[in-house]
Amino acid sequence: MVSVSCNQKDPENNTASAAFEAYEKRFIEQYFALFPGTALYAGDHRFDDRMLIPDADYVREVVSFCEQNLDSLEQFTDASLNDNLRIDRWMMRDQLNLVRWSYTEFHSLEWNPSAWNIAGDCAEIINGRYAPLEIRLRSLNSRLKNAVRYYEAARKSIVKPTREHTDLAILQHDGAADEVFGKSLLDSLTASGLSEEEKVELKDRIIEANAAMKSYSVWLKDLRKGFNDQNTRSFRIGKTLYDKKFEYEIVSGYTAEEIYNYALERRKVIHHEMAALSRQLWPKYFPEKVMPSDSLILIRKMIDTLSVQHVAPDSFLVAIERQIPELEKFVADKNLIYLDPTKPLKVRKTPAYMEGSGAGASISSPGPFDKNANTYYNVSPLNGYSPEEAESYLREYNSYILQILNIHEAVPGHYTQLVYSNNSPSLIKSIFGNGAMVEGWAVYGERMMLENGYGGNQPEMWLMYYKWHLRTVCNTILDYSVHVLNIQEEEAKKLLIDGAFQQKAEADGKWTRVKLSQVQLCSYFTGYSEIYALRNELQQKAGSQFNLKKFHEEFLSYGSAPVKYIRDLMLKVTQ
Repeated sequence: MVSVSCNQKDPENNTASAAFEAYEKRFIEQYFALFPGTALYAGDHRFDDRMLIPDADYVREVVSFCEQNLDSLEQFTDASLNDNLRIDRWMMRDQLNLVRWSYTEFHSLEWNPSAWNIAGDCAEIINGRYAPLEIRLRSLNSRLKNAVRYYEAARKSIVKPTREHTDLAILQHDGAADEVFGKSLLDSLTASGLSEEEKVELKDRIIEANAAMKSYSVWLKDLRKGFNDQNTRSFRIGKTLYDKKFEYEIVSGYTAEEIYNYALERRKVIHHEMAALSRQLWPKYFPEKVMPSDSLILIRKMIDTLSVQHVAPDSFLVAIERQIPELEKFVADKNLIYLDPTKPLKVRKTPAYMEGSGAGASISSPGPFDKNANTYYNVSPLNGYSPEEAESYLREYNSYILQILNIHEAVPGHYTQLVYSNNSPSLIKSIFGNGAMVEGWAVYGERMMLENGYGGNQPEMWLMYYKWHLRTVCNTILDYSVHVLNIQEEEAKKLLIDGAFQQKAEADGKWTRVKLSQVQLCSYFTGYSEIYALRNELQQKAGSQFNLKKFHEEFLSYGSAPVKYIRDLMLKVTQ
């Protein structure tokens, strides 16, 4: 763990902190200029008119920026900065190392065609509420002048792509071209207050952008036809890249291998707890049947029995929407954490440009510069599912687990944490939020809610919670096993279906997801483990004086920083 010095009253510290704050402000502006998409999602719209093209010249500029600023950070010492800025320094260093490594060693722009996509940023501008329509359309007009060149650069850059990321890019571009650059946008343009000259120019660029996306998809489809083992690469990244990606993205006290081994041990504990709950429930549901002696068969039988309780396929999104106020009331009644009633949460159908990743639900949160914008709870409807596929999916997200999903994604999970993050005094912690802390908090929230009586301490709810939590544990096992240990599809799905009691539809989706991402699936269990351990450590120190609400609010007050950094501040670790 990184140690912290807590001498905050030294005048030299104040001078150094002021100098660092000025440097940090310049750093953010320069970073946003290089990465306008990051600025856009942070809510800083000064760079909305820029669509940068990540060609060789751009990569050289980014790498130079990283190296120069890593040198600049060395001019400041931990001892000279206050607690808040010390974490900022660490996080800036982590981000620069990650970006430099991504461009110089990971090279995903060469093998991941889905990394090239203009739709998401443009949709954020089109659908935003941060400025009048005319201002946003002018930004879009300027941005779209590079759309054709952007996709020309993509064709030149892609070398030995993976089949899986090529298929994802095709899916996303086919779905998003007309959704983002189709009739709805053209109608908005017609109704806008732009001049006729502006309307004509932007209409032409919208049509060009739509055509560029579709042309890219056609090019990928043609490329796909000729794929063989010589002109493609595996989606597996291997141990060397995996370990480094874990180090830079997760920023944990664990190594990748350590958290993998811990997950294996945790799975044994969960199986033991689930077997005990299943034995308790068996007489209630099967009073006249002999209980299976095999604990995994027993657990599976109980889960299958409880999983038939679920909403109708066409009610999935509505059911989620209705549960949010119930969660908010429970949190308030139990005094678990303050919830800001002025920050809206909107449940919506997942936009097409976000589909295909294998995640059925997600949160899109406003950035720190746009704190009052809507937070969106994205839910993928079951359109296109066969009756059998829909039933499998809904059994996975049954009436018990749907509640836990909403705790994770909304209250007091992602939605709540990200509101706190935006209120943090540090922009760095919001802009470069640590994924393991963000996901770990959502996973921690699930258990914390049940520990405080959510679900009435019913053994059914606890059994389903453990099933859900087992998915978090198995995410880590799966991700490491696939990318480092090279397990195949059949073995991976067996791990999920037999070892984690998941439905086939869920296992299929997770297999898709693990092929398209790396390391991120470890963030849930890693962050949760570190947060839960920190709470227990503080609770043991404080004894009867421990206040859960105070812990939650202090922990979240540090923004989306890595848990290992927050831990040192909350425990007041000194050198």
